[in-house]
Amino acid sequence: MSNFKILNSYLECFERASAPLLSSESPPRWKYDVFLSFMGADTRKGFVSHLYHQLQRHGITTFFDVRELEGGASIPLGLPCAIKESNTAIVVLSPNYASSKWCLDELTNIVQCMKATNSILPVFYDVNPSDVGNQRGSFAEAFPEHDKKFISTEDKTKVTQWKADLKLVSNLFGLHLRNFK
Repeated sequence: MSNFKILNSYLECFERASAPLLSSESPPRWKYDVFLSFMGADTRKGFVSHLYHQLQRHGITTFFDVRELEGGASIPLGLPCAIKESNTAIVVLSPNYASSKWCLDELTNIVQCMKATNSILPVFYDVNPSDVGNQRGSFAEAFPEHDKKFISTEDKTKVTQWKADLKLVSNLFGLHLRNFK
């Protein structure tokens, strides 16, 4: 089955599962059905853009970074609010995801807000889930750089938390895409 068909099947399942959330019978509990987390340089103009439009097409209200932040809102302050106001997070883990402090902080926030409700859906985009969880490959290459930059005890604790969050997310049921076109 092609990656495109897999993605559409995944979206249809998500739409059915979230149907009660999308019902007009009761007021929505969430501002967003989905919060998209991704490394922009890897996926913004290709896969994530396509995913965002497909979610919108299926009536799934989606937070898509600066597109959704109100004018003048601070990105570091706006993202945690958007995560808290979202029912589910789709985390697109791509080769350069772990190189971004912003992505890793976002992931920690997602895990803190959504772990208890099992509302995290990982998409392994051109990465192996075991490489994510065990910090191998590009995920291994990112952490020596973080270790150099973050030297305080608080920073070291943050890096340890990032690794634990990647491990947790790598073990969740998700979509594994290789060579998505």
